[in-house]
Amino acid sequence: MPSPSASAASRVLVVDDEPTIVEIVGRYLDRAGYEAAGAADGFEALEAAAAARPDLVVLDLMLPGIDGLEVCGRLRQAGVWSPILMLTARDGVRDRVAGLDRGADDYLTKPFSYAELLARLRAIVRRGRPERPTELEVGDLRLDPAGRRAWRGSSEVGLSAKEFALLETFMRRPGEVLSRFELIEHAWDYEYENRSNVVDSYVRFLRGKIDRPFGVESIETVRGVGYRLRPDGGR
Repeated sequence: MPSPSASAASRVLVVDDEPTIVEIVGRYLDRAGYEAAGAADGFEALEAAAAARPDLVVLDLMLPGIDGLEVCGRLRQAGVWSPILMLTARDGVRDRVAGLDRGADDYLTKPFSYAELLARLRAIVRRGRPERPTELEVGDLRLDPAGRRAWRGSSEVGLSAKEFALLETFMRRPGEVLSRFELIEHAWDYEYENRSNVVDSYVRFLRGKIDRPFGVESIETVRGVGYRLRPDGGR
């Protein structure tokens, strides 16, 4: 008997490069009253989502070509706001935070129980479709975590992935002094040790894009401790 939270209109796109997972998850979804379709990589997922606009997406993090984080970000940037349940073999906080910040709605670690998968999907359905997340704003600095875009005033600023992650970390905690270790923890992989020269270099790169061209100073050096983003954004 179909789940009361599912209906014939609940289309689920299952994205995983392991055919067995796509097949088994699809079978459980069909039994629960959903309509399941599969995609084997990120590019196929983007095409399928653009064409069919699924009601739900089950998205593996580790995909060939472009990974799940990139797929999630591109879907949100394209205006596809179907709820996304991210699957991953990793159980690190940083991966979960990265997925949620890119626009995912929930996270499930492999190996998982299919009963839990269905329960999480039912919970997502009950919450309804997500609205576009609020952009981060500090002064005239503006950042869209899902779309991976940043602006100073009306001017869009092109940032590398690390520069974007660093700016996002600052903008989530304006006015707070962040140590180099904290910045590495949030903007880099855990494999990085506390290499202050890496942080210093990227802060310099970031200042060269969001500050110097606009004649402002928003990222302050706190000697012996780390850095702080001025709560007025430098204006």
